[in-house]
Formats: sequence, C-alpha cells, structure tokens
Amino acid sequence: MTVSDIIAAQIKAMLEKAEEGTAEIQRNELANSIGCVPSQINYVITSRFTPEHGYIVESRRGGKGYIRITRINYDSSTAAMHIVNAIGDEISESDTQLFLENLIGRKIITKREAAIMSAATAEACFREIPPQIRGKIRAAIFKQMITSTLVSY
Repeated sequence: MTVSDIIAAQIKAMLEKAEEGTAEIQRNELANSIGCVPSQINYVITSRFTPEHGYIVESRRGGKGYIRITRINYDSSTAAMHIVNAIGDEISESDTQLFLENLIGRKIITKREAAIMSAATAEACFREIPPQIRGKIRAAIFKQMITSTLVSY
C-alpha cells in the first residue's frame, strides 16, 4: 500500500465516521499522523477527492485553516445535475471514465450503461475530429447521455 493509498483510506474513514459525510482536515496534523509531508495530502485530495469521484473540497488558508471534504450523496436526477455542471464545456476520456466508475460504484447506473457511454465517448470515436474540439464534442455527447439515462429513472 502506497502513502497515497494510506492517506486516501484515512480520509475515507474520516468521512465514514462523519455524521453528514463531511470531514474537516488539518493538513499538517494529518501529515504528521501518517508520517508524510503536507504536499502529499494535497496531492491525494486533488487527485482522488474530485467532483468526478463524487466529492466537494473546500479550503480555508491561514492559522485556523482547514480542508473540508464532503461526499456528495445524490439520487439519479441530482447526480445528472451535478455531473452536467461539473463537466463544463469539455471533458477528457479519462475524466469521463472517472464519472462512470463513480456512478457504477454508487449503483446509479449499470455496468452495461457505463459500457455504452464509455464506447460513445472513447477517443477512438473522435479520430477524424480535430484534437482541439474533441473534448467539447465529448462533453456534449456525455451530458446528453447522462441526462437521458439518469433523468428517465
């Protein structure tokens, strides 16, 4: 198990214990308890606790600063709204996969639905399209698929 895995596991355990699915983290304290540098905490938070993974991260700097991580609890229609807003104007294939894995993990979509969405947004589908607009087209397709699939439940 890597240091990043240990940090992520500890943060997830804190979220599980929290009543409302929100954990406030003192970066330096967590780093000291794990035995790592504070920048490793930042790395884990920015790479594993993102909107694509189903989290909202807020931070406050300064002496009494904190990092607040909230696991988003949502039904299918709220998930659709959250994802559409988080996507923005464009999305990469890898970020699309993160959203799909999160939705499967929360049992909001089936593996079959995810496979269909994954196929429709795969880089292979966009070979004939100029690279600078692939993300925009993928975002439009993915948003439409998410909205059609999740709002119809």
